[in-house]
Amino acid sequence: MRYISTRDNTIQYSAAQAITQGLARDGGLLTPFYIPKLPGKALEDMRDMAYQQRAVYVMKQFLEEFSVKELTNFVNAAYGPDKFDTPAVAPVHTIDSATHCLELWHGPTCAFKDMALQMLPHLLTASLIKTEEEKTACILVATSGDTGKGALEGFRDVPRTKILVFYPKDGVSEVQELQMITQEGDNVGVAAVYGNFDDAQTGVKRLFSDEELRQELADRGYFFSSANSINWGRVLPQIVYYISAYCDLLRDEKIAPGQPVNICVPTGNFGNILAAYYAREMGLPIDQLICASNSNNVLTDFIREGVYDRNRTFYNTMSPSMDILISSNLERLLYFLTQDTAEVRSYMTQLAETGRYQVSDRVRNKLQKRFKGYFCGDRETQRMIRAMFDRYGYLIDTHTAVAFSALGQYRQATGDGTPAIVASTASPFKFCSSVLEALGDFAPDSGLDALDRLSARTGQPAPAPLASLRSKRVRFTQVVEKENMVDAVMDLLG
Repeated sequence: MRYISTRDNTIQYSAAQAITQGLARDGGLLTPFYIPKLPGKALEDMRDMAYQQRAVYVMKQFLEEFSVKELTNFVNAAYGPDKFDTPAVAPVHTIDSATHCLELWHGPTCAFKDMALQMLPHLLTASLIKTEEEKTACILVATSGDTGKGALEGFRDVPRTKILVFYPKDGVSEVQELQMITQEGDNVGVAAVYGNFDDAQTGVKRLFSDEELRQELADRGYFFSSANSINWGRVLPQIVYYISAYCDLLRDEKIAPGQPVNICVPTGNFGNILAAYYAREMGLPIDQLICASNSNNVLTDFIREGVYDRNRTFYNTMSPSMDILISSNLERLLYFLTQDTAEVRSYMTQLAETGRYQVSDRVRNKLQKRFKGYFCGDRETQRMIRAMFDRYGYLIDTHTAVAFSALGQYRQATGDGTPAIVASTASPFKFCSSVLEALGDFAPDSGLDALDRLSARTGQPAPAPLASLRSKRVRFTQVVEKENMVDAVMDLLG
């Protein structure tokens, strides 16, 4: 399996090189040259497997130079009982006969990013050895809330790595911020950025493409890598949980072999729903991919009109991990829809220079055949949280609520009764103030007090990793202008 840049297919990389490098030197995203197909009996073979076994089965298709033994050791370490609070790792909760919720938040940071970020450090450190890289990886991360803590926890004290996370000041929940600024570990750093997530993400990409800075780091024994979903090692483990969810439904006889399902994903940077697209390309019987957005509905408009335009009002919402106007992983989808790196490069140049691009009719038609886009505002998000709890006794967070709203809109518009899997991306306790307000309760000023109040209101205990934040010491207080993010890098490296 070879990997190329979405903007240039003339240079090919091994999987280990792609994972180590993170981002292509030309600014493109490293992506598989093609998507391998699952063997004919794969879903039947995986039906009764544990999650860890399924992960090895799926990831091996993309990681030819990694042995089964290596991958088995990695997944047992990443998804073991000391990391996840359920043996199922990513359990499927059935809401009704046609609606199932894939819970992706049972890991150490209570968000779906754990599913990939517990695996990535193992893939990266092994890749450093395979590529005979002698320098230390300086991992830069931009986060809209959850990736940051997941990456910090995953890479904490991992040898030959240093990790620096940038998050938008006042653009994450209080609990999310506390998780990051109290992070333990000798190789970690955290800095807030004045601006929004797109400012932080653009700043990280700018650091990656700074050749003078890259050389300075090389002279000091470092190289840049990424733990954002721009790194293929982040996207790959996410493919697994969609296939695993389908196998769970087969095992429990809630769907028939070969029966199509729809997948609905709350979407910001596009990596999570892209993984579902890849699962479909591998042969998973997925019909429609429903892209759920909040008021920052740039993806909804793109799917409906074929025009990507980030020149619009940016909204801070109660689903902050989706407060994004530049969805980086969309570039990977564009490559698979066009099979033309020059066309993708043209679109990305237009986006950088004008803030918008319009795809060809051919690409738009391909996009609309597989993807549907819907969005909702905060009021509808609150209504959905309350409705799910009152009707089913099922507590969801703000992002998952956006997805349930989108699924409802899709079903009402189309009458499609195909069984659906909704990706639940975070514990409701990560956004306890917003969830409390949705339930008609008072939200205390302190996010930690809100944890206790939500637990009392619902009768459900707060996850241990969040409840333990009270005893954590704040370690990081640095705030930088978006133009000065390099200062935080230099502070980390000393």
